[in-house]
Amino acid sequence: MQGIIKHIRWKIAQWFERKWWKNYLYHRAPAEYSQWKMQYWENFLYKIQMPKDMVRQPVIDIGCGPAGIFMLFSEYTITAIDPLLEVYEKDLSVFSKNSYPHVKFIATSFESFQTSETFATVFCINALNHFIDLKASILKLQSLTKDGGCTVVSLDAHNYPFFKFFFRIIPFDILHPHQYDLNEYEMMLRSFGFSVQRKVFLKKRFFFNYWAFVLERK
Repeated sequence: MQGIIKHIRWKIAQWFERKWWKNYLYHRAPAEYSQWKMQYWENFLYKIQMPKDMVRQPVIDIGCGPAGIFMLFSEYTITAIDPLLEVYEKDLSVFSKNSYPHVKFIATSFESFQTSETFATVFCINALNHFIDLKASILKLQSLTKDGGCTVVSLDAHNYPFFKFFFRIIPFDILHPHQYDLNEYEMMLRSFGFSVQRKVFLKKRFFFNYWAFVLERK
């Protein structure tokens, strides 16, 4: 029963995710947005102390969305997966798979994704708390990472215990089926096969702060 509820919440979150992107990009010129987003990703790598030339191949961008970090690596071997890729290409003028011939796009959920390949660099940016089964997904991230490889996870972490439990009962944060604080996320990541190289504070908000973990497979 709990698994069914998780799946329903995930499906609802995916529907709202699609709606959010359509509204967010409605008035944005594709070329200007793409240029801004490229700079955003450059800044992101700078903040987590991982310059572009330190990113090792092969690379995977999990939960990439229509404007993921895959944009930045035109000369790299990179895989990008997201369950909504087909609808993003249909809905959004900013995204076309043909614009990124270097990227192997796979339209699937992370839970359904299958590969025998492992990756030197795994990006899971603002996606972990979108997955159906959080703990199984962390184990899968670990299995996709080469020995000694690097995994980058960023996420929104709750600031206040009251709102964390309240949002678990009443899903005001509809885009995120999972509601945890920073220590809980860190404990899960450590428990399921990662060592934390560093955690980086990225943005302050009232309910959640935005953090990044730079992880190494144990």
